[in-house]
Order: sequence, then C-alpha cells, then structure tokens
Amino acid sequence: MCELLGMSANVPTDICFSFTGLIQRGGVTGKHKDGWGIAFYENKGCRSFHDPNPSAHSPVSHFVKSYPIKSRIVISHIRQANHGRICLENTHPFIRELWGKNWVFAHNGQLKAIKKWALTHYHPVGTTDSEHAFCWLMSQIQQRFPQPPKNKKTLWRFIYQCCTQLQQLGVYNMLFSDSQYLYVFCSTKLCSITRRAPFGTAQLIDTEMVVDFQQETQANDVVTVVATQRLTEEAEWECFQTGEFRVLKAGEVMWQKTNAAQADT
Repeated sequence: MCELLGMSANVPTDICFSFTGLIQRGGVTGKHKDGWGIAFYENKGCRSFHDPNPSAHSPVSHFVKSYPIKSRIVISHIRQANHGRICLENTHPFIRELWGKNWVFAHNGQLKAIKKWALTHYHPVGTTDSEHAFCWLMSQIQQRFPQPPKNKKTLWRFIYQCCTQLQQLGVYNMLFSDSQYLYVFCSTKLCSITRRAPFGTAQLIDTEMVVDFQQETQANDVVTVVATQRLTEEAEWECFQTGEFRVLKAGEVMWQKTNAAQADT
C-alpha cells in the first residue's frame, strides 16, 4: 500500500516537519519506494514536485523538506506500485482543472475493474487505477455541475456519494482538494491530528527530529495533519472510521459523514 499525507491550516504553514517523517518510509523505514509527489496550494496556484525515485533518497524530496513553502492546503503521497509501472506519469498527486481551479488528488489502495468505468471529459496520462478513479470522479463532478453549485454542501454530498461508489471496488483512501477545501475519505486506514494553542513539542517516529511548535506558531494558528499512519509520538492522533468522509477548511472540520452517524454540520 501507498501512504498519504495532507494538511489543512488557517494560515500559510510549511509541512517540512511532517514531510521529513513521511519520506523516510520511502526506502528507509518503509517499502514505499516507487516514487513520491507533493502539491502545495498558493491561493489558486498549485506548486507540485514529483519523482519516480524512492523519497528517502531523492535529491528533490530533500530539497522540498528543507524549503519551507507556506500553504494552507498540502497533499503528498509515497508510492508502493501495484498497478502501473514505476515512472513519472504514475506518481501522485494528480492534477486537473475544473471551474478555473486546480483540483489535486492522491489515493491509497487498489480498485478492481475501475478501468471498465467509462470516462468523459477527463482521461489518464498514466496507467494507474488511481488516476483512472480521479478522472472518473472529475468527470462525474463536471457532468453533474457544469458550473459550481450555489450550495457548497450539494457538491460535498455528491463527492461523498462518488467516494462510496469507488469504495465498493476495493480500498479507497483519498485526499482531494479544489484549493479551498481538503476532502478526505477513509476506506481502511487514515488518522489525523489537529494542533492549536497551547502548542507543545513533537517527536517524529521515523527519524530523530523534534520540533517545539510553540516557537513556530502564533496563538490563533490551527493546523490539521492527515496521514495513513501517525507520524509522531503525540497521543492526540485519532483514527478515521471506515467509510468516513470529512471536509476540512482552515484546519477545521466543516462537514462530515460516517457510517455510524450521518452528521450534517
């Protein structure tokens, strides 16, 4: 399986600390060595880096981890190839345009027979089941909403419904964004942590690195990190439920659905 990393923050924030822990799993502490990628939103712009080489040994990833790019939404992925050869076009996250926005997508899991699902406006560049699923999802949104819906929850419900359809094909853990919101769907394994005042220290699990967030943040900062597996020793990490969907903005949960209780907040 691959691993995901996402961030939603209320102020432009760098993800160097969490990314430093994640990339160790691409060849040192983990076997996800078949490429990696990361995308940073800067207003409507999107800065992305991809490399089909192991993240733990990639000069590009070492550049990114030492370059404090400030963003409110970040999506990253390290790959363990199952479908599709190891090459640049098969590295996540994938990016497409809709309504004048960059939409970014990363997926962890395998989706049996997804390539039998018809596509319309969007088509893959590579050969992964993940990119086909992304193109199907984008095609569904574009067909249902040629223009952005006035009620944002109408879109959120539709994305959730599409995710539940994709989940029926196998494992579908997803990070997805339109530059304003971070959409998260958990099929099997995701967790998250929200950091806010009073801030403390954190130790990475995968490498000897400690940060004192009190020295790096302001009193009103809110930062939520989503990952396949927890990245630090902090006890505040919480696991998503199977089938859970969350919409995050500025580090806060704006709307969610779960199998246990269909919340609509």
